[in-house]
Amino acid sequence: MMRTYHCFWLLFWASQPHQSFLTPLSKRTSGFPEKEKVLILSGNSRQDLHRSKRSWMWNQFFLLEEYTGTDYQYVGKLHSDQDKGDGSLKYILSGDGAGDLFIINENTGDIQATKRLDREEKPVYILRAQAVNRKTGRPVEPESEFIIKIHDINDNEPMFTKDVYNASIPEMSDVGTFVVQVTATDADDPTYGNSAKVVYSILQGQPYFSVESETGIIKTALLNMDRENREQYQVVIQAKDMGGQMGGLSGTTTVNITLTDVNDNPPRFPQSTYQFRAPESMPLDSPVGRIKANDADMDENAEIEYSITEGDGYDMFGITTDKDTQEGIITVKKALDFENKNLYILKVEAANTHVDPRFLYLGPFKDSATVRIQVEDVDEPPVFSRPAYIMEVKEDVPINSVIGTVTAQDPDAPRNPVKYSVDRHTDMDRVFNINSGNGSIFTSKPLDRETLLWHNITVIAAEINNPKQSSRVPVFIKVLDVNDNAPEFAMFYETFVCENAKAEQLIQTLSAVDKDDSYNGHQFSFSLAPEAASSSNFTLQDNRDNTAGIFTRKTRYNRHEASTYFLPVVISDNDYPIQSSTETVTIRVCACDHRGKMLSCNAEALVHPTGLSTGALIAILLCIIILLVTVVLFAALRRQRKKEPLIISKEDIRDNIVSYNDEGGGEEDTQAFDIGTLRNPEAIDDNKLRRDIVPETLFIPRRTATARDNTDVRDFINQRLKENDTDPTAPPYDSLATYAYEGNGSVAESLSSLESVTTDGDQDYDYLSDWGPRFKKLADMYGSMDSDKDS
Repeated sequence: MMRTYHCFWLLFWASQPHQSFLTPLSKRTSGFPEKEKVLILSGNSRQDLHRSKRSWMWNQFFLLEEYTGTDYQYVGKLHSDQDKGDGSLKYILSGDGAGDLFIINENTGDIQATKRLDREEKPVYILRAQAVNRKTGRPVEPESEFIIKIHDINDNEPMFTKDVYNASIPEMSDVGTFVVQVTATDADDPTYGNSAKVVYSILQGQPYFSVESETGIIKTALLNMDRENREQYQVVIQAKDMGGQMGGLSGTTTVNITLTDVNDNPPRFPQSTYQFRAPESMPLDSPVGRIKANDADMDENAEIEYSITEGDGYDMFGITTDKDTQEGIITVKKALDFENKNLYILKVEAANTHVDPRFLYLGPFKDSATVRIQVEDVDEPPVFSRPAYIMEVKEDVPINSVIGTVTAQDPDAPRNPVKYSVDRHTDMDRVFNINSGNGSIFTSKPLDRETLLWHNITVIAAEINNPKQSSRVPVFIKVLDVNDNAPEFAMFYETFVCENAKAEQLIQTLSAVDKDDSYNGHQFSFSLAPEAASSSNFTLQDNRDNTAGIFTRKTRYNRHEASTYFLPVVISDNDYPIQSSTETVTIRVCACDHRGKMLSCNAEALVHPTGLSTGALIAILLCIIILLVTVVLFAALRRQRKKEPLIISKEDIRDNIVSYNDEGGGEEDTQAFDIGTLRNPEAIDDNKLRRDIVPETLFIPRRTATARDNTDVRDFINQRLKENDTDPTAPPYDSLATYAYEGNGSVAESLSSLESVTTDGDQDYDYLSDWGPRFKKLADMYGSMDSDKDS
């Protein structure tokens, strides 16, 4: 069976001046078509490769970029051997730019470029060609791929990587010293022709610099270029393509070249001799004058160091360098004295600090000059024998005691007399004074080391003939300690003792301080005051280490008998004269647990709710039920009684129940009523502490006498009030407002209806109904009792 082979011919026409060039991929035969190039698109059979008319196989071609014609640029033609010319086939083009940049006539297969092509934008286009049946849309040839390469023309000038180059080289450099390399690039195709071949040349900057044509390296071309003569150079470099031939495109750049400094110039003084004047009163390290050696170099190459090499004032003066101006500053090192020497001659040298060995042949890099300094005579102030004075004085010296002397003299030849005074700005309290004639300092007020240890004053010495000529000297006066302060407790001690405490139990450790200074260290002794040594419930033990311990003397304490103890302790030192003081320790009696932890220090019984058990709750409920039953029975019995007096005895305690509904304005309200009328005059105690103010001092409370009748409620309340009044740890003084006793009675007698009936006689209670709704219940109660009695 014979197989039918179809071929797909792609014809390319290229007309002058835009000729298309094709590159063969398969083996060439002799000859090359001038106008028509054939790309054979083979099928699937291997035998296609052996057909003679398809021995030419092309799949790439060239088009010139930047086409300037008015019509579309013709690319080529697609043709298939299946095409009978009857229009049954349709040619299709796809790939890069198909339909936009490249269009095809689907009937004839002609391909055209619609726009100018730029190789620098896209150098290669890959397209695919195919012929299909117009009616069925089925391909009659396999799809084939071909390449269009854009042929370059010289349409881009060389461009430097920088618009301006900056470079620097040291001055006095050798010929051929590298300066900088410039680089220019060309966007044209470097593989085709000379469009991208760049050559460098120098347009401006000769004869100082040169450039290598191929590399763009700029070098020096002149020997010994001196920065001091010219520092800046501007060089213009050109880059030209086409190998520098005529018609090539070019670009330029500017190179700014700076010569950097080297130390090739020695310092030089502009004059050989300098003269200065210095008053003899010039302070030390003050400047006498400035000199400067000129150096044409700059920065560190112009740095100069000055020194005094010779002269009779070698040790009297010094010279330093001003780093900003490079000047030599001559200063005074020792005090000048016109009377001893009035002229000094110095030799000053200026030298570079950084020397370049390459230029030593130019001579020594230093210079010298002579400096003459004339000392001028001035009227000098008095001079003290010392720069400062230190004196000591005991704090107990009498007033007007001399503690030391200062001396000053006029250094001038006349030796004018001097008077002394104290600068009162340094002694505002006028504690010290000075004898204006001989300079002796004495006290004018008592001293206290504990208040001020050091006194720093200033003494002024002035010439009597010229008071403006004066000088000052500091005087430091140290006040020495004298044992004039008694030791005292290091802190306020307030401790407690448990009611269940045992004898000889330590409850507090005491320590003391002393404002005085002790050279051998303080040694304090502790003891109880004589009045408390034998009768106290506590003992004191001196530990011999500046501490003491308070111990209990007995077993168990009762805070109801005494809630607070005040223990006087005597503290003494061992200095001379011995000083002692008596301090008081407050000891409170408190309730404690079995571990000795304090629970409460109040005199009342302490109750701590720790939760109730079920049995306790049942007991409380039973008590409440019994109380309610009792109230009900009592009410029933009252109804059965006929006009019996509610209260038989005036001694019934309910007679003392009075309700005060007015709360009052507090302790600040003194206009409401006199609360003293509510107190029992027999219960007033003048020694009782007030609860509305803080007591000024704490004292040992007096033991209150036992009440006449301990069963009486009044005595019980009075006793508890006294205990609270004398207890400093009680609640705040304005929080306790207790009315101790209502009183014996009122001059208006009782207004209560409870005593209105004293006999068993009949009484009409109907008037209670007229008193309003508040008395209705009372009227009903007594009215019902009358009705029961009548019945």
